[in-house]
Amino acid sequence: MSKALVVVESPAKAKTIKKYLGADYEVKASVGHVKDLPKTSAKFDKYSIPGVNLDKGFAPDYEVIPGKEKILEELRQAATKVERILLATDPDREGEAIAWHLSEELNKPAEKIFRVLFNELTENAIKAAVASPVRLDRNKYHAQQARRILDRVVGYRLSPLLWDKVHSGLSAGRVQSVALRLIADRQIAIDTFVPEEYWSITALLAAEGSRPFEAQLIAHEGKKIRITEMGTASELTRRAEQTPFRVATVKKQERTRRPLPPFITSTMQQEASRKLKLTSTRTMRIAQQLYEGIELGNEGAAGLITYMRTDSPRIAPEALEAVRAHISRTYGANYLPPKPHVYKGRKTAQEAHEAIRPTSADRPPEKVKRFLDKHQLALYTLIWNRFVASQMAPAVFDQTTADIDAGTLSFRVSGSVMKFDGFLKIYRQEADESPESSEGDQEGGETQLPRLTAGQELSLKRMSPRQHFTQPPPAYTEASLIKELEEKGIGRPSTYAETVTTIQKRKYVELAEKKFRPTVLGRVIAKLLVGSFPRLLDSGFTAQMESSLDRIEEGSTSWTETLEHFYGPFQSDLERAKTHMMNIRRKGLPSQEVCPECGSPLLLRAGRYGLFLGCSDYPECEYTRNIDRSGNTSAEPIPTDRKCPQCDAPMLIREGKTGQFLSCSRYPECKTALPVSIGLKCPRAGCEGELTQKRTKRGRIFYSCTRYPACDFSMWNKPVEMKCPNPECDSTVMEPRRATKAGPVFQCPVCKHKTGEAIEAPPRKKVAKG
Repeated sequence: MSKALVVVESPAKAKTIKKYLGADYEVKASVGHVKDLPKTSAKFDKYSIPGVNLDKGFAPDYEVIPGKEKILEELRQAATKVERILLATDPDREGEAIAWHLSEELNKPAEKIFRVLFNELTENAIKAAVASPVRLDRNKYHAQQARRILDRVVGYRLSPLLWDKVHSGLSAGRVQSVALRLIADRQIAIDTFVPEEYWSITALLAAEGSRPFEAQLIAHEGKKIRITEMGTASELTRRAEQTPFRVATVKKQERTRRPLPPFITSTMQQEASRKLKLTSTRTMRIAQQLYEGIELGNEGAAGLITYMRTDSPRIAPEALEAVRAHISRTYGANYLPPKPHVYKGRKTAQEAHEAIRPTSADRPPEKVKRFLDKHQLALYTLIWNRFVASQMAPAVFDQTTADIDAGTLSFRVSGSVMKFDGFLKIYRQEADESPESSEGDQEGGETQLPRLTAGQELSLKRMSPRQHFTQPPPAYTEASLIKELEEKGIGRPSTYAETVTTIQKRKYVELAEKKFRPTVLGRVIAKLLVGSFPRLLDSGFTAQMESSLDRIEEGSTSWTETLEHFYGPFQSDLERAKTHMMNIRRKGLPSQEVCPECGSPLLLRAGRYGLFLGCSDYPECEYTRNIDRSGNTSAEPIPTDRKCPQCDAPMLIREGKTGQFLSCSRYPECKTALPVSIGLKCPRAGCEGELTQKRTKRGRIFYSCTRYPACDFSMWNKPVEMKCPNPECDSTVMEPRRATKAGPVFQCPVCKHKTGEAIEAPPRKKVAKG
């Protein structure tokens, strides 16, 4: 008879654990949860909550998940053949709930059932956990149960309300609705943003015998300056051109930059999105594979990373010792700091967990490369580099800042040169990543300045006034949305991927060019819910609820008290919403458009096939117009003065799958179709075509020649009419590139010359190799 039955969630995890425990242990998988709240009940109506008895203190009524009966029977049979049961599900709330439900179903006395916890699937960790089993954690289970019931209550109360007010089939969730609100509010800020003009003035200066450098105007008469119109910019430029430039002060100092902590769940998802272009869901799926075990040839299955659902940056002492030895051995003693870096998590972080890190310092990516697919290798390499870098010496920079006077005008230039790469040798931080763990300034590039001294006179090569406009806040990407959820305390590491996926599946938001945009349905749902449930949709309130769940786990409050505290105000808001929430299905939602047939206001209405615009004077006027998911009305064809080259009938602008196009008004009798020009000539030499805007199959906009396929010229960014500054190039079109601190940058799509580059010599021709 085996000593014990070890139960885990997944077969892959079971296989890895079995390798280390041997014949004395039977290892089986539950394949996830085995019990849950039922989706429906015998007494179900649209306002009931299946599985939750509100009259008995929110008592849950769990049932075996359909399809899990066979798995449970196999586990029961295995349980009869062992002395004890070790429940080795994941070390989080969900894992605790699975363990608790298994203990209820396996027909074994409570004193024979134990919990084993490990953060990594290595031989030492598994054997140590099995040797020191613990009892099930009732508080952790109650925290999970409270969250499950809370989400069930919100979902089963709000969804029927939306069925009545908008249309059937809609649903709402506690955390997902707050995420939707964030996206909708950001889109409103973008749509209502009014750009403001401002100007920058840059001087190209040179010290005698040195390369020129650029300095930015920062002050006038000792006061910080902001230039808002061209006249002021022109006057200040003229004044500077007539004034000698002298170095006022030069400051030199050494700056250090510390590495970021090892990954937690949210930061891993963000970096995988930025660097590897992986969705949060896919990132977690791959991380699960790396955690549960990868077949490493003769070595067998081995877990390569620690548990991937964590909000703590803590590192185990033995892991610190191993990685420091690896750094010293691989990169040298100068890359090893005197003491290990210690990182603190947020107040709500569960410090019992560890950061996400490799399980062994003896498995660098190149050693396990042949056993991993490309995505597994990419994520493992990212985790490896981040962890190793987190314990390497800081990078060191020499930074020079010079203030330069031109009469009453003050210019400034800063240059930073790396002295020692430190952790940057293996890990570069992304530009939009929070520098919260850095010390000192981040380097803004390695700009080499000439030797400058106070009082030194400089020669002016060129003055460059540049016009700018303030930009709206950026739309959320998957990475920035997860970062926002984390910073506001909304949800937990294990819920971020599910939250992001759910609001997309419900068609409340769409991802276009990797940026979230609320659909018209999403905007409507957010507007209605915020109006009727301001507390529920408030990010601060949602964060407080997460803290309440933490307190349940700590044992400082009961799960029933937490639910009662939430349910009273929520039920009051719900009853009020039944009466006062705007009913789009029956009355419609006012829009800013008028009916083209009778002049009455158009209303946003809901029908069996979704939202549409309808005349408010219905049934006297039956005008309707469809709406696409983004909120754009399906516009009617736009007349033009252009004639069809085949039949001389007027041409119309229509909307197609790849964008706008010209179509004969006699369609389908005449099927002539032509691209719509944006008014710029194709820059390719000898081509008589013009540029047109198109869309790829995935919705990304690009610009190409109207003579395609005879001319295959194309570019991603919207072109501007501008003569290429290269005298050897005849292009009258330039492509905007990523702006720098000095201002906008444009690149010629033909010769690739960029504005601001030297143009004395023509561009070098490529020479074929070999």
